[in-house]
Amino acid sequence: MKTHAQAVVIGGGVIGCSILYHLTKQGWSDVVLLERDELTSGSTWHAAANIHGLHDSANISRLQHYTMTLYKQLEEETGQSCGVFQPGSLYLAQTEAREHQLRLQAAKAQLYGMNFAEISREEAEEKHPLVNFDGVRCIMWEPDGGNVDPSGVTNAYAMGARQRGADIHRFTPVTATVQQPDGTWIVETPKGQIRTPWVINAAGLWGREVARLAGVEVPLQPTEHQYFVTETIAEIAAMDRRLPSVADRDGEYYLRQEGKGLLIGAYERDMRFWAEDGTPLDFAHDLFPDDLERIMDNVMRAMDRVPVAAEAGIKRVINGPMIWSPDSNVILGPVPEKKGYFMCGGIIPGFSQSAGMGLMVAQWITTGEMQYDMFAWDIARFDEWANDRDFVKAKVEDVYAHRFAIHYPNEERAAGRPLRTRPAYEMQKRMGAVFGLNYGWEHPQWFADTPGTQDTNGFTRQNWWAPVGAECRMLRERAGIIDISNFAKYRCKGPGAEDWLNAVFANRMPKSVGRSCLTPLISVRGGIAGDATVTRVAEDEFWVVSSGMAERYHKRFFDLVPRPEGTTFDSMTEAVCGFNVAGPKSRDMLQGLTDASLATVDFPFMRSQRITVAGVDCLALRVSFTGDLGWELHCATEDQARLYAALLQAGQAVGAGPVGARALMSMRVEKGYGSWSREYSPEYFPHEVGLAALCKMDKDFLHKGALEQALHQPPREDLVLIAVDADDVTASNADATGGEPVCKDGVPVGRVTSGAYGYSVGQSLALGYVKHGTAAPGDAVEVMILGRPHRARILHEPPFDPKGEKLRS
Repeated sequence: MKTHAQAVVIGGGVIGCSILYHLTKQGWSDVVLLERDELTSGSTWHAAANIHGLHDSANISRLQHYTMTLYKQLEEETGQSCGVFQPGSLYLAQTEAREHQLRLQAAKAQLYGMNFAEISREEAEEKHPLVNFDGVRCIMWEPDGGNVDPSGVTNAYAMGARQRGADIHRFTPVTATVQQPDGTWIVETPKGQIRTPWVINAAGLWGREVARLAGVEVPLQPTEHQYFVTETIAEIAAMDRRLPSVADRDGEYYLRQEGKGLLIGAYERDMRFWAEDGTPLDFAHDLFPDDLERIMDNVMRAMDRVPVAAEAGIKRVINGPMIWSPDSNVILGPVPEKKGYFMCGGIIPGFSQSAGMGLMVAQWITTGEMQYDMFAWDIARFDEWANDRDFVKAKVEDVYAHRFAIHYPNEERAAGRPLRTRPAYEMQKRMGAVFGLNYGWEHPQWFADTPGTQDTNGFTRQNWWAPVGAECRMLRERAGIIDISNFAKYRCKGPGAEDWLNAVFANRMPKSVGRSCLTPLISVRGGIAGDATVTRVAEDEFWVVSSGMAERYHKRFFDLVPRPEGTTFDSMTEAVCGFNVAGPKSRDMLQGLTDASLATVDFPFMRSQRITVAGVDCLALRVSFTGDLGWELHCATEDQARLYAALLQAGQAVGAGPVGARALMSMRVEKGYGSWSREYSPEYFPHEVGLAALCKMDKDFLHKGALEQALHQPPREDLVLIAVDADDVTASNADATGGEPVCKDGVPVGRVTSGAYGYSVGQSLALGYVKHGTAAPGDAVEVMILGRPHRARILHEPPFDPKGEKLRS
């Protein structure tokens, strides 16, 4: 066994072998895979191995489409059969909501060049004559859907990697991973040790245990999962073709042909955890005792849909383990606190995503970044708070039991909550706050008249739509108080603070105390890794405010630039809370609580001061994400409830009250303000999002070279603000939420990134991207809300305060 390698992959399942293969395709041949048993051990070998292309996330759809198309190429390249069957898949909608979901996915498929479209019942009956389509509202057809052979695919990846120079060692357990002073790793095994700059944990069921060898905790939990294969069914045996699979997710089961029978599986509500205290090291090609009674409700629905299944005997039952993350998405990416340690665990639809996942890992390791924004998969979306075992179990139970449930826009699931709360939580709860989860924190989304009110969910306007409108109008007409404690907050202090921040961020840091600037953070490829407001609060001290959910993600970037001796950069997110008080009467409301003058001449826009508000020491910033006159007030966490009570009381005099995050979304869309992970991401370059002027190219900063190359190219896309036709919106009772394709004359030209109703301007609005040169301000377009075209036009300017006069008043 070699003693040095460019990367060491731990785990010989389908994901580990795909990562190894894609590393070699990226040109890294000096790579090694270590497997504790035989390839496919764990959960790979017993997988149902269904493949499908469409997902609610556009980027995950792209990766699944890539995966589906790679398998036959992999067979040709290696000569190893992948056992590919692609007779197609039928997607059934029994409810209006499922129909909305499928129609939206069909519209996205057209945008991304995928095959997924509606067919008639007659066409569906011809494709699958054994299905009873009664009660089905809508049928979609995916011609490339099907299944593969788990062992064949895994061995094809392994063979392809070996052909390009990779080494694979079976029956070679990893006993230790020890980081060295220079950041490299020693991977220890009974057969020797390997030194490498990259350890890739793709250990599947043992992902937790392997991570702990490096001192890393990951929120993963295995469960049991069952499916069965029937005996031969005469009607299938008599056919000269393979039947398509059936995706009847309202029925909460999956079904496809296997041999001359059927394979039926389910994610039952009565689920079972496994290996809560750790996956046994001697587990390999093992299964659990059958317990079909648990999934019988789901099976009965499958038999109603395909009646011949009810007469078939059971040939074999598979009850094996799967390992889940709290949101059922993969946990992927470099561990921010461990240089050179890459995590890839919690994969559920592994055979739909294996190639895409391998490609993303290989791109990140070899180039420093993926081509797509995959924050939905990034390990950095979780932090230590997510390792609470009760939270993990509650979340995994919820995502398992609701595997086929629709994930609606704005949906907030209650499992495992509350986990993290701030001092004002109970007060907000009594006021009727309906909370969302933001990086583990409970955060007010909107305020209901009756405490204890819960969201309703759907693709159309829900129970929160009118109350959110009232909050927006209150702030726009008078004032509102928004909890902004979920923003990430940092303090940079020391003699080298200015120089270090200038070396990190693209904009030039403020020279004068009390001044603020907006600045992009540039990604490896020159895209937008983040955006921040930086304020100079003293000669040697700066205050940085950025996206809260991206705090651990941004740590990777901050750590790339060495800090000068004596200069510190500390997260203040837990120690400091904050409120945005905004609206035309916000100055009058606040002036009665402070001796500091809030007049524009004394406290202009984009300035800061340390002031006392209602006896609470605050850092006050004259900024507001609402686009209205307003101040951010940042105070010590222990003072949050006292400050909030004072603000609410003072607000009564001017008709102001609490405002939630959904109202803030509406107001920032009215202003055309972008938001990180929606409009701003590593996929978009500054000149495509309107931030190029904030990038000072006459100084050095992180990834400036990549940005220079990007800026020399014409924009690929343009960020635009779109107003949707009122009559069409009224007819559908729905606004854009994000992900909807944008078409011009029926041809897809872009997609929505954020959508909301603009209550103060009386328009349904959407922020999004269109391909450069395809559409311009004033042009008529169509937005595919609920998968159907809604007439719209691209605006020349934001409908609310386009000149920014209210902000500066």
